[in-house]
Amino acid sequence: MRGFAMKKIGVTGWVEKDVQKCGPLDAICRPLAVAPCTSDIHTVYEGAVGERTDMILGHEAVGEIVEVGSLVKDFKPGDKVIVPAITPDWGSLEAQRGFAMHSGGTLGGWKFSNFKDGVFAELFHVNEADANLALLPKGIDPAEATMACDMIPTGFHGVELAEVTYGEDVLVIGIGPVGLMSVKGAALRGAGRILAVGTRPNCVALAKEYGATDIISYRDGAIDEQVMELTNNKGVDKVIIAGGDVDTFEEAIKSVKPAGIISNV
Repeated sequence: MRGFAMKKIGVTGWVEKDVQKCGPLDAICRPLAVAPCTSDIHTVYEGAVGERTDMILGHEAVGEIVEVGSLVKDFKPGDKVIVPAITPDWGSLEAQRGFAMHSGGTLGGWKFSNFKDGVFAELFHVNEADANLALLPKGIDPAEATMACDMIPTGFHGVELAEVTYGEDVLVIGIGPVGLMSVKGAALRGAGRILAVGTRPNCVALAKEYGATDIISYRDGAIDEQVMELTNNKGVDKVIIAGGDVDTFEEAIKSVKPAGIISNV
């Protein structure tokens, strides 16, 4: 099969590879719609996960199943499925403790285009199909459904990790696609006030539409100082980091109340 791959840091191109074998719990899919992620860019052009050789890229796909293993119960060839970016090993110790994204080690649940060939190929392999696939509901366009592979669940997971609940003040740092989903997720979980950090006009408008009550621009000064001014020096109950760099952690710590939670996605 052909796949679009990272040949080495800074270089991409097409490669020919054998199709992976389908284990008894697994599935082989062909893509119907795929989406690039900023992680693909960071992986190739910034060497974010280190050197990789001829590794097929991509971890956001809606596909059609072409083969299932003998022990797969919930899916069959011909089914159209949403393929999550994170496909954990659900029997691992980490998954049993509630951190499936780290199954087998840090970020071990992120297999596609990390240490396993991804979805930008004629065919791709999915481990533990019954646990790691979802049927594509009828009437949903496959291209639109790719947003359910990574962007939406990552943002929502940030809200889950922060344990957002009714009436709380929540700070979302970064309102790109994932941060916008964190804003929406916080609103759905009942946050009373949502402070969103970002500057792009279209993202600011969407953040307000999704439930942000206050917009903070990092260009206007330190985030934590603006948070304290807006909260009468009380800080926020929860912080979700969906953008920034290592210095952002310091601002997050200074923004959160004692015994608050900082969630980092």
